[in-house]
Amino acid sequence: MGLFEDDDPPPPGPSLFGDEPAAEAPKAAAYRVLARKYRPTTFNDLIGQDALVRTLRNAFAMNRIAHAFMLTGVRGVGKTTTARILARALNCTGPEGTGGPTPDPCGVCDNCKAILADRHPDVVEMDAASNTGVDDVREIIEATRFKPLSARTKVFIIDEVHMLSKAAFNALLKTLEEPPPHIKFVLATTEIRKVPVTVLSRCQRFDLRRVAIEVLSAHFTRIAEAEGINIAPGAITHIARAADGSVRDGLSLLDQAIARGAEEDGEITAAMAADMLGLADRGFVFDLMDAVVKGDAPEALRISDDSYSRGADPGLLLSDLLGLAHLLTRFKSVPRLAESTTLPELERTRGAALAQALSIPYLGRLWQMLLKGLQELDTAPDKRAGAEMILIRLCHVADLPPPGELIRRLTEGGEGATSPTQPGGPGGGGGHAPRALLAANGGVVPAAAPRALTFQDVVALAGARREVMLYAHLRQSAHLVRFAPPVIELRLTPTAPRDLVQNLGRLLEAETGRRWTIALSHQPGEPTIDEAEGVAVAAQRDAALAHPLVQAILDIFPGARVESQTPHQTPDEPEIPADWAALIPPDELYEQEMSE
Repeated sequence: MGLFEDDDPPPPGPSLFGDEPAAEAPKAAAYRVLARKYRPTTFNDLIGQDALVRTLRNAFAMNRIAHAFMLTGVRGVGKTTTARILARALNCTGPEGTGGPTPDPCGVCDNCKAILADRHPDVVEMDAASNTGVDDVREIIEATRFKPLSARTKVFIIDEVHMLSKAAFNALLKTLEEPPPHIKFVLATTEIRKVPVTVLSRCQRFDLRRVAIEVLSAHFTRIAEAEGINIAPGAITHIARAADGSVRDGLSLLDQAIARGAEEDGEITAAMAADMLGLADRGFVFDLMDAVVKGDAPEALRISDDSYSRGADPGLLLSDLLGLAHLLTRFKSVPRLAESTTLPELERTRGAALAQALSIPYLGRLWQMLLKGLQELDTAPDKRAGAEMILIRLCHVADLPPPGELIRRLTEGGEGATSPTQPGGPGGGGGHAPRALLAANGGVVPAAAPRALTFQDVVALAGARREVMLYAHLRQSAHLVRFAPPVIELRLTPTAPRDLVQNLGRLLEAETGRRWTIALSHQPGEPTIDEAEGVAVAAQRDAALAHPLVQAILDIFPGARVESQTPHQTPDEPEIPADWAALIPPDELYEQEMSE
C-alpha cells in the first residue's frame, strides 16, 4: 500500500522526491438540457397557467393554504415544477431569515437554495410509478409523525400518484384527510380518472392546461435569443406545434433542432425543423388542399410524392390536412380570425382565401372522410399506398354537391340548374345525377331517370341526413298519392308518428331553402317503398323457383328450399367471360330433361 489511498487527493506542493505534482486537466462542465436549465423557479416563470397562479397567490395572501393539492395535466406542462415552487413558497424565510410563507420565494435563503438543489431533507419526492405498494406509503405515513428538521413545513410530493395500488390509496386516506399542521401533500398525475374519488375529495384540485402554440412560440423565441441561437420563426412554429402543449417536449425538440443546426453556418430554417420532425412543409399542405378541392388527383399524388421524398410521414401529412380542414372551418365560422396575429402569415392569407371558396357542408364532409381515412391507415399494410388511396378518394368526391343543393336545383327548375354535366365545385355548384349523389351519401339508389326527382330521392335524403326514424317511416308507413315538388301528397298508415309531416317539411325546408307543402290524403296511393320492394323480391323468388334448373335441384334434393337469391345481372355489372359462358348449359337442355 502506498502513502495515500487511491481516492485521497494528492498533497499540495512538491512530493517527497522533489518533483512537482501533475496538473489536473480541467473538467468540462456537464451540459444541462434546456428543459432543466430554464425550469421555472417562481410562479411568475410559469407560462400558460394564469388561473393556477392567480388562485395560489390569493391563497397565500389570505393565508388559506390547503393541506393537500392535486395537480393534473398532460406531460410537460409543469406539475412537478409547480409542486417544487409550492414547497419553496411554504418554506421561504427571506434574505434576512425572518420571512413567512410567500408566493414569491426569495431564492437566496437556505431553504430556497436547498430545495432548488433537490437536497432539502424536509421536501420528499416519491415516484409512485416505481413505488406503488402499501409499504412505500407507510413510510410516508411514518415520516409525518416527525416534525421538520430545518424547514417550516414538511412537503411530500408524490408524482404519477394514479399508479399507487388500491391498498396504498386506502392506507393514505386518513393521513391525507387530517395531516399534522406541519405537513403538506402535493400529488401530481396525468391520469386523473384513475385516482379514486375518495382521494380527490381530500385535495384541492388544479388542472394545468396545455400551453397554447403562440405562448410556446414566444417562450421558445426568448430562450433561443438567450442562447444566442439564430432560428427562423417558421422553425419555432413547427416545434411549438409538435410540442402539443407540452413545454418540456417543446424544449427537448428545440435542443434537438439546435444540435441539428450546428453543422449549418446560417439560421435554423423552417425546412430543417420540418425535416427533423418528419413533417410536410406547411406550404405543401396548402398546395395539397388546393389539389384536393379541385379534384386534381395527379397533382395531389405529385405533392404527396414530393413530401414523402423529403422525409414526411404519410400519416402525418394526412393529419396536417385534417388540421387544415379544421382551420378552414374555423375561418368560415369566425371570419375575424383572418385578422388574428396569433396565426402565422401563411395561414392567415392562404387559409382565409381558401375558406372563402369552400362551404361548411363540404368542409364537414372532408373532415369526416379524412378522419375515417386515418383510421383505415392504421390497418393498411403500406401506409404510403393507403394515404394515396385516401387522397384519390377525396379528389373524386370533391365536386359532389350535398343532397339539399341537388333538390333545390331540381325543384327550382331550369335546364342549366339540373344538367348532370354542369361543372361545379365543392362550394355547392355542379349537377350530378341523384343516383350517383345518393349512392355517394349512403342513401337508397332510386330507380328513376337521372334528371327526374322522385319521392325515393326525398326518402334517400332523410337517410343521408341520419334522420333514422323519419327514413324508416317514410319507407314503411307512407303511401305516395301525388308528387309535384314542392307539393307532396301522402296517405299515412295508423302506425305513422304524428309528427312525420312536420319533420319531413322541416327537413326539406332546411335543405332547399323554401317551404314545402305536405298534404294528407284518403286516396289509396301507391304501395309503400318497403311493400314495392317486397313485391319485387317475391316476383324474383317466384321466377327463380319456376326455373327448370332450380326445379331439377329441388327434385334431386328433397326437403331443400331457396333461402335467398341474387338479383339478375344489370347493365352496370360486368359481363360473364366468354370462356365461362361456354361452360353453362342452355336452359333448353333442362326443359328437355324435365319434359322427358
